[in-house]
Amino acid sequence: MGKRGDRRGARPVLFAALGIALLLVLWQAGHLAYGSLVLPGLGETIAALWRMTLAGEVGPALAATAFHAAGGWVVGVAVGVLAGTLAGLVDDIRFTLRPVAIILLGVPAIAWIVLALLWFPGHSAVVFTVAVVTAPIVFAAAAEGARSLDGDLAKMARAYRAPPAAMALDVYAPHMLSHLFPAFTATLAMSWKVSVMAELLSGVGGIGDGLAAARARVDTAETMAWVVVLVVVLIVVDRILLQPFQRRAELWRETGTPAP
Repeated sequence: MGKRGDRRGARPVLFAALGIALLLVLWQAGHLAYGSLVLPGLGETIAALWRMTLAGEVGPALAATAFHAAGGWVVGVAVGVLAGTLAGLVDDIRFTLRPVAIILLGVPAIAWIVLALLWFPGHSAVVFTVAVVTAPIVFAAAAEGARSLDGDLAKMARAYRAPPAAMALDVYAPHMLSHLFPAFTATLAMSWKVSVMAELLSGVGGIGDGLAAARARVDTAETMAWVVVLVVVLIVVDRILLQPFQRRAELWRETGTPAP
């Protein structure tokens, strides 16, 4: 049984490494085919990244983008969860807010960035853009979760007169989290991408500002280096924060699932 579990654990890692290796091979092949001006090679990109790191550019840019992404994401999640939960519990609120969420989702992120730059100064424009892009997605997940709260498990718990604290922590919270967690992971990754896009246009610092400067100098190696920084950050966030949190949040599922 242990060996079987080890194989199951090693197989995804092996194929993930294979996929990354294939991507790197295609990257290098594109460089050889089109040249450094169009697509810099791996060595050039690593050299540019090393130069940027020694110059002290990467750390402050990462901190600025993390501040923008996290700030906007927290605001978007808070608004989305609160409004979505109310909409799921009260029909009239749902009928009122659902078309608003659809309209907000229909506005492209680039349009929100342009409007935010007109409405808010500096960093606030980036935070607002992230929040307004992520909130409708969380709203939809929270509304769906709240609408289906009164399921069989909740009815059974009430029949056995479970205390309110147990209902909240052991029934309602895991149920809501099962709906919300996919939205949280999707919007967290989206918050970094939207932040970089807004920074590129606003010039308030961060990875996006670094991309804008590299574009102005037509430095494709530095441009790719910034892209690598962003991708590595997203991978680290997923592996260190999201996946462990997901495993802990879904332990309640595993307790009722028979072993294969």
